[in-house]
Amino acid sequence: MVRIRVLVVDDHRIFAESLAAALAAEPDVDVSAAGSGPAAVRCLERAAAEGRRFDVLLVDADLGGGVPGVRPAVPVQEVGEDGLVDGISLVAGVRSAQPGVRTVVLAEKDDPRRAALALQAGASGWVAKDCSLSRLLTVIRGVLRDETHLPPALLTGVLRELTAARKHRTESERLVESLTPREREVLRCMVAGLGRKAVAERLFLSPHTVRTHMQNVLGKLGVHSTLAAVALARRAGVGPVDLAGDVVERGGQLA
Repeated sequence: MVRIRVLVVDDHRIFAESLAAALAAEPDVDVSAAGSGPAAVRCLERAAAEGRRFDVLLVDADLGGGVPGVRPAVPVQEVGEDGLVDGISLVAGVRSAQPGVRTVVLAEKDDPRRAALALQAGASGWVAKDCSLSRLLTVIRGVLRDETHLPPALLTGVLRELTAARKHRTESERLVESLTPREREVLRCMVAGLGRKAVAERLFLSPHTVRTHMQNVLGKLGVHSTLAAVALARRAGVGPVDLAGDVVERGGQLA
């Protein structure tokens, strides 16, 4: 019998323990539980190192706490005041680190927007927390066959959200393409969180020239702040400049 290794990640202890116990009663399921994103990452890494990888991750959509070293997959407005992100970012981190692990998001309520974000982050399913055990097992076995599972009532809303996200991404890509190579390099520095002085030092430019480039970037992108420019850049797939790598090529004389 092929056994399915499942990791339940939920900071609501009673729910996590109850779900784990119910799943453990199935003859072909081995289940463990983690109470936070960082704990889940450690569990996954330890299992991988021991050659016993998990097959499916069940993640609470409202999981508290961030994952060290994982950049949030959700927009800035989804990040709480305490700087912590939800379970969708854990999905993105696991998808990047261990793509063979299937993830299913467990949610208190149907939310097309967040379900779409979960799918974009790499989740294979979105399931209500109060669904039946048989339904959850169907989803678990289905995602292992590379199926995507969503409640029928969410399907139209999720498709609408994904279509809108693609439209925004296409427009964002068009705007980024209007930038000069130097302006795109400045934008990547902005995405990395560098200030004007740090950008100037990295690109061997004067602060005045960097200021001009930043103003041009904001103007061409049609935004009024660095935060808005960074959000648009991320939608367009623009990543941060590699701060650990070599300094970028000199751009000529200091202005």
